[in-house]
Amino acid sequence: MLEGKADAKAAKKPTFKENYSLDRNRKTNKEKKPKRKSTGRKVTQDKRDLVAKEIDIYPAGVDPGQCQRQRSQFAWRIVDGQAVYVCYQMYDLPASTDVLVPAGLRNSRSEFGIEIILILAFLHFWIGVSLDNARAIMNFFTGLDLSKGQADSLLHQLASDWDEQYDTIAELIALQMIVYIDETGWKVGDKSCYTWVFSTSLHVLYRCGVSRKKTEATDLLGESFAGIGVTDDYAAYQEMFSQHQLCWAHLIRKAIKLALQNPAEPQYAEFLDGLCAIYDDAKELRQAALAEATDAPPAADAQLSDDASRAATVKQLQDRVTSLCNRRDETILTAKAAAKATPAIEPTAEPVKTFILLQRELTDNIACLFVFVEHPAVEPTNNISERNVRREAEIRKGARTSKSARGAKRRGTIVTVFASLATRIPKFTLASVLAEIDRWLDAGSSLFQQELQAIQTNLPPPEPTS
Repeated sequence: MLEGKADAKAAKKPTFKENYSLDRNRKTNKEKKPKRKSTGRKVTQDKRDLVAKEIDIYPAGVDPGQCQRQRSQFAWRIVDGQAVYVCYQMYDLPASTDVLVPAGLRNSRSEFGIEIILILAFLHFWIGVSLDNARAIMNFFTGLDLSKGQADSLLHQLASDWDEQYDTIAELIALQMIVYIDETGWKVGDKSCYTWVFSTSLHVLYRCGVSRKKTEATDLLGESFAGIGVTDDYAAYQEMFSQHQLCWAHLIRKAIKLALQNPAEPQYAEFLDGLCAIYDDAKELRQAALAEATDAPPAADAQLSDDASRAATVKQLQDRVTSLCNRRDETILTAKAAAKATPAIEPTAEPVKTFILLQRELTDNIACLFVFVEHPAVEPTNNISERNVRREAEIRKGARTSKSARGAKRRGTIVTVFASLATRIPKFTLASVLAEIDRWLDAGSSLFQQELQAIQTNLPPPEPTS
């Protein structure tokens, strides 16, 4: 009896209120219509409702009476500090096929003036605020409410426009005789990377989100750079330049730290005093050579008459460093080696080890210490690139690094052009940058492209913007 009931239950088919079959899901998926992706563009009538100002545009040298309206273009512009929606009425001869573009717009489809793009890029990349905060700042001061997608698109457009300028600045740096290089940590997403900065007196180039390998420098400068490189003591820089100047600020900071951390050891303070005395004398000799080159009256006790006397003076300075580093040949005994000794002895104390290594660094790089005396145009420190890299380090500490490799490249392009313009423009303002870009458009080439062409054809370089 029980067996019969069990068989009866087993024979029943399960029933469900809902249809869970694969066919049902396939049918539902087929019925769904794909959503049309919005372009973000407004219809013409919506644009006209926003217009606060209309401007008629006529081609140069043509009688306006012979023209007819060809098309309209709408764009946000900054006028007297406020965002204004402008309708440009474009007029031309009836048979003309030219597409006129209003001044200050990238092309015939631009909906934002170049000044808006520059403000956004300056806030996000140069000042280092987030893109959301950059949009909020612009909205607060100008009344322009950009969406995040619009802001990202505008920055992408600017980087694309400036790619050619970036490559031109890279070529210019590779042709210089003196280059200052530094690097700092960076992030691309969760990946630890570096940002390199290459600086000259008139050019700055950033390579963001790359490795710290030597190839990052040689890709720009070449395997054997014919000029002089000024860097810290990072090993990748060795044998990269025809002459190499080590940054004295790094060396002296190491000596200062050693003396301050060990005030009970007078030998460290004495070493610091001796090292600073040599450096001060070298700077005076360099300054005298610069004064002599510019016909200014040099100090009577520090005049270098010719290359031979300068080389002799450099040799004297090198000998003074070698004499000062009198503990460089001492053996550094590690804890492991000290324990194996018979009988066991104390390993070299950490401050002593640091002292010996600093002296070895100085003497091993003796040829890289006084290049700035032999060639007075060279700075004795790497402060130029250190200043240029400091902003990147501060932005990194504020967790404003790149989310992708594409974003890192975009950042490098925009910051490079900004920084290189800042070396040329005494008053680095929006108005002065816009004026320079207007000059590019009128001339058909940028200041950097004109300079590169002048170098390649042995012509005088263009005058910097006043």
